[in-house]
Amino acid sequence: MAEWTAEDMPRLDGKTVVVTGANSGLGYEGTRAFAAKGATVVMACRSVERAETAAGEIRADAGGDGGIDGALDVRECDLASLDSVAAFAESVSDDYDAIDVLCNNAGVMAIPRSETEDGFETQLGVNHLGHFSLTGRLFSLLKGAEGVDGVARVVTQSSGAHESGEMDFSDLNWEESYGKWKAYGRSKLANLLFAYELQRRIDAANREADADIDIRSVACHPGYADTNLQFRTAAESGNPLMKVGMRLANAVLGQDAAIGVEPMLYAATADVDGGAYIEPDGLLNMRGHPTVGRSNDASYDRDDARKLWEYSTEATGVSFRI
Repeated sequence: MAEWTAEDMPRLDGKTVVVTGANSGLGYEGTRAFAAKGATVVMACRSVERAETAAGEIRADAGGDGGIDGALDVRECDLASLDSVAAFAESVSDDYDAIDVLCNNAGVMAIPRSETEDGFETQLGVNHLGHFSLTGRLFSLLKGAEGVDGVARVVTQSSGAHESGEMDFSDLNWEESYGKWKAYGRSKLANLLFAYELQRRIDAANREADADIDIRSVACHPGYADTNLQFRTAAESGNPLMKVGMRLANAVLGQDAAIGVEPMLYAATADVDGGAYIEPDGLLNMRGHPTVGRSNDASYDRDDARKLWEYSTEATGVSFRI
């Protein structure tokens, strides 16, 4: 098929899009693209100061070729704190009647072991549990939305690193041993298990209870995108050689974040099935424009998905009203 780009997105006037990690990298480019098509974008960010700076940069482009037509709404949301997620969701619920698209985009990658405010290993806590809690708390607003082409979307950003992930439910939080890249892979596998299980539960409710829930859960990954995620990883490592290596890898292998975000934009606005996996169409799915692909077999393991869902519900205290 012809290469799909952000220019192929439909108009989003009157739509509300929530993007986590909207102040930098893929989140920043996604925010710019949604707003350019007329959407109101709620920028869910850990640092309000950095988010306001990012919003100012995007607004400064208004009226030019990269201008925006939509509004930007900056709000604090620290995915490493379930209280912060709850406060964000409550504030959004107070001010909005519906959410048409939720982009679970923010994440941390391959950092030394640490724990979130609630005692979870940080990569699992931020990348998966924070987004699980956020999606559950905003689910009623998604159910009430007109969405894009009549269907609301939950888009969960994974990574090709999910292929190295393994679920160990006896030590999900890496208390017995820890490998930062293995932990990252597990968190990205968890993203996919969640995205697919959410769609299965929506489908089951519509089939068995005639619930008529017009929400699609779609997963994506950006390939190798040149963002500051790699530099944060290098900075956390404390290894100057890693900083040099990441800079070189980004220059040689990375594609611009404006292209890397296309799978997320496609998942959010194109005609895709619930449970789809959107990835770049180029070499090793690391570069290129979005296409429908397939994640690894482990990501479709229904037993692991059920176990993860049950753990996540208990850990976060958030139940989905599906």
